[in-house]
Amino acid sequence: MKALVYVAPQKVEVRDVAAPPSREGTVKVRMRYCGVCGSDIGIYAGKHPRAKAPLVLGHEFVGVVEELGNGTTGRFAPGDRVVAYPLLSCGECLACRTGSPHVCKKLGLIGIDVDGGMAEYAWIKEDVLFKVDDSLSDAVASLIEPLAVIVRSMHQARYQLLDSAVVTGAGPIGVLTALVLKHSGASRVVISDVDEARLKLCREFGFEAVNVKETGIVDYVAQTTGGDGMDLVFECSGVESAAADMTKLCRIGGTICMTGIHKAPHAVNLMDLNFKEQTLIGTRVYTKREFELTVDYARRMRDDLAKIVTQVVPLTASEHIFEMIADPKVHTVKVLVDCMN
Repeated sequence: MKALVYVAPQKVEVRDVAAPPSREGTVKVRMRYCGVCGSDIGIYAGKHPRAKAPLVLGHEFVGVVEELGNGTTGRFAPGDRVVAYPLLSCGECLACRTGSPHVCKKLGLIGIDVDGGMAEYAWIKEDVLFKVDDSLSDAVASLIEPLAVIVRSMHQARYQLLDSAVVTGAGPIGVLTALVLKHSGASRVVISDVDEARLKLCREFGFEAVNVKETGIVDYVAQTTGGDGMDLVFECSGVESAAADMTKLCRIGGTICMTGIHKAPHAVNLMDLNFKEQTLIGTRVYTKREFELTVDYARRMRDDLAKIVTQVVPLTASEHIFEMIADPKVHTVKVLVDCMN
């Protein structure tokens, strides 16, 4: 079968690889679409600490059940469209023993620690699959996994109806965060970035979009809130300047949710955190229950979710997909691999 394989830093190849074997309790899935995640970009760059070549990439996928393996229970039938909860937990560490396997000490992911979904086929454990509603297109269904990240971050931030929020970073996670805020009844949604094409899309969604190359986000929030700041800050960029700004953007008693992953230590104004009695909280992935809820929640957002898919690349032509994403002239938001072509 064909698959997009990470073979070395800055190098992926479309290869003919052996189809994975059936294992007890698994289902053979014919892949349809698979999204490109920031972690895939990190793997391609050679910066992911766990991903080892050769590796079939991809954990944001939707596919169709083709065959039921030995030991399956009949929850699915051939022809069912499914998505997968892709987390791999050890079952033995403190997090797993105390009901939080999503932050397992040895947490792994399909497409990072084992071969993933940017391929024609995969055998996936039956108990991590969820059936997709017929009203969802394949493209939208492939966004369920990153959308689950946002559902978790809303829970962590303890979002309440009519909260105001600022989102730093208008990449896929930032735009999804802003969309969930919009659909959840936020009173204001401000989003910042340096990419004008992404900000144009954000304005089309009705967000207050700030290009920080032209207007400082701290100044904008101060001016539009009378100096009070916003109820919630979702840091989705992972960049140093956002870490420095986030306590200034947040009101007294407000909450800052670290949705983006910072790969290096960055300075944070801890005096603001004390003097303004702010809450700073982390979020990583999602629980299995949150993933399950997101499968249904995506139906309500399907029209807006479809708009953030900016490019679909056939699997057979995907060897240069990461160069395309890095090219500022291409203006990507969310890129999908079409595993059927």
